Amino acid sequence: MLSELAELGFAWRDIAQLVHVSVPAVQKWRRGEKASGESRQRLASFLAACDLVANDYMVEDIASWFEMPLVASVPVTSITLYAADRADLVFEHASGHADPEAVLTQFDPDWRERFRSDFEVFQAGDGHRSIRMKA
Repeated sequence: MLSELAELGFAWRDIAQLVHVSVPAVQKWRRGEKASGESRQRLASFLAACDLVANDYMVEDIASWFEMPLVASVPVTSITLYAADRADLVFEHASGHADPEAVLTQFDPDWRERFRSDFEVFQAGDGHRSIRMKA
């Protein structure tokens, strides 16, 4: 299962997060040590979720899709949702039937305040992007 996830493009740190283990645990599995039954079940469930998203919702680069923030400037991804045992929200987001902000609100009603920033990115006079305090 680890090989399949690696072939899909998932990083070991993401796999560890999804399975609720450390990166060293994943590295031990790669060297042949046995994973617990619970960890194997979580790996199998995640592979099944990847298959569903890829096949039913026509997502081609599944690892990149899982790694992309739901909303720009908010560090919540489908990996975050799945790791928090909210596969339902992953599938809702993948379906395209729900607004990403609505999915975030279901996940964390306070996300707007939690990820609010006093800074903004703008194009400076020299043509380069820069950052400044919001007015």
